[in-house]
Amino acid sequence: MPGVSPVLAPSISALPSLESPAVIRRLSSSSLHSIASAFASSVSSLSLSHDPEPVREEGLRHSNRRLDARNYKKPSFLVEVLECIQSLQIPSWSHPKIIAQDIHVYKVSGSMTNAVFFISYPTLKEVRTILLRIYGPSSGNLISRPRELHNLHILSSQYRLGPRVYGTFENGRLEEYFDSKALTAKDMRDPEISRWIGARMAELHSVDIELIEGTTSQTRGEGKGWDIAAKKNVRSWLDSARQVLALPAFPQAVREDLDIENFKKDWDRYMQWLSTVDDTQRGSKRVFAHNDAQFIVVDFEYAAPNPASFDIANHFHEWTANYDSPTPHLLDESAYPTYDERRNFFLAYLEHSNATSSATSASELEFLVQNLEDQVRYWGPASHAFWSIWGIVQAKDDVEGEVKQPEFDYIGYARGRMAAFRRSMQALGL
Repeated sequence: MPGVSPVLAPSISALPSLESPAVIRRLSSSSLHSIASAFASSVSSLSLSHDPEPVREEGLRHSNRRLDARNYKKPSFLVEVLECIQSLQIPSWSHPKIIAQDIHVYKVSGSMTNAVFFISYPTLKEVRTILLRIYGPSSGNLISRPRELHNLHILSSQYRLGPRVYGTFENGRLEEYFDSKALTAKDMRDPEISRWIGARMAELHSVDIELIEGTTSQTRGEGKGWDIAAKKNVRSWLDSARQVLALPAFPQAVREDLDIENFKKDWDRYMQWLSTVDDTQRGSKRVFAHNDAQFIVVDFEYAAPNPASFDIANHFHEWTANYDSPTPHLLDESAYPTYDERRNFFLAYLEHSNATSSATSASELEFLVQNLEDQVRYWGPASHAFWSIWGIVQAKDDVEGEVKQPEFDYIGYARGRMAAFRRSMQALGL
C-alpha cells in the first residue's frame, strides 16, 4: 500500500545483533509496537459512508467524545484531547498539574485511513507520550474497524504483541506509544535489518488464526471459519472498483487500460492455476498475515489470514516502492531484491518460524529456502492484483471531486500494479 503513513521502527543505531537475547526480548516488546496497531480483516461489503461509526470493544473504556483532526492546531483541540484522555483514565495523565495549553501535539500522518498524532507533555517527565488515532472519513470503504480493534485488543492483551489500547472514543482510539524512528527505502536493503524484518514476520505468522477469527471446532479452517484475504478482498472490492470506474469523471482511456472485466477473467484463471501449485504445508502455509509490510510494519489494517508466501511476496514488491520520491505511485521493478537478498530474508524467516528444526542438513535447509522462493514467485501476482483493485477504490473521492493534483495518484498506482500483475502472469507462463 502507498506509504501515506511514516514507517516506524526502533532506532537503527540501537539495533543489536539479530541473534542476541536482547533482540529477542525487544522483539516481543517495544520493537513490536505495531504488531497489532491496526489489524483488520477484509469486509464482505464496502460502506460508502463518510462518517466513521463508533467502534467499541469489550474490556476497553470508551469516551463519547468525537475529535476533529482538522482542528489539531486549535487550542480547543487540546482541551478536547485532555478531556478524552482523562475520561479514559490513561496512566500517568492523571497528574493534577496537567493543563490543556501545555499539551504538545505532533502530527505523524493524515490520510483517508487515519490521522495519527503523538500527544506529549514535555514539562512533566513522568507523563508518558501516547498515540492518538483519529479514523479517516473514508476508512470504512476498505477495512472493518470493529475487526481491527478486536484483533488489536486480542494480540496486545493475550500475545503481548503490539501497543496497549488505552481506550476508544467515537471516531478513534488512544494507544501506547513506543519511541521509534522512520526507516527509509535504503535502510530496508540493509542485510541485518532485512533479517530483522523476516524474523518479525515469522513471529507474527505464529499467531493462532483460529483465536483471532473466533472459530469453533465446527468452523475451523479455510473455507469454514475464514477465507484467505488474497481471494476475499479482491472478490469483495471488485464491485466497488466497478462503481468507481463507472463514474463520469473517470478517464475513459484509463478505464480501458485497466479493463476490469478482462482482469476478472485473468484473476479467475490465475486462482485456478494457483490451486495446482499452492503448497499449504510449507511456503504457502496459511497464517495470520500482515498483508502490507513495507519498510517495516506500522499499520495492520489489512492483516488477515493469508498464505505466508503472499505476505513475503508483498513485502518484496515494497522494495520497489519509494514513497518519498517525486513519483511515489510508481514502482521501480529494478529495485526488486536479488536472489541473495531474498535468501537472506528467507533464512531469518525460517529460523524464527522454527521451520529449520526439521532441517537436519544443509541440503534440507536449501530445500526449504527454494520452496519459499517458488511459492513467493507463484503468489507475487496476487499482491499486484490486490493493490491495483485497492487503488481504484481509493481513487473514488479524487475522481468525484475532479481533483487534478491529488496528494497521491491512486489511479496511476492502480494502473502500475495492474500492468505488473499482467507481466508477472506472463512470467509464470499464464
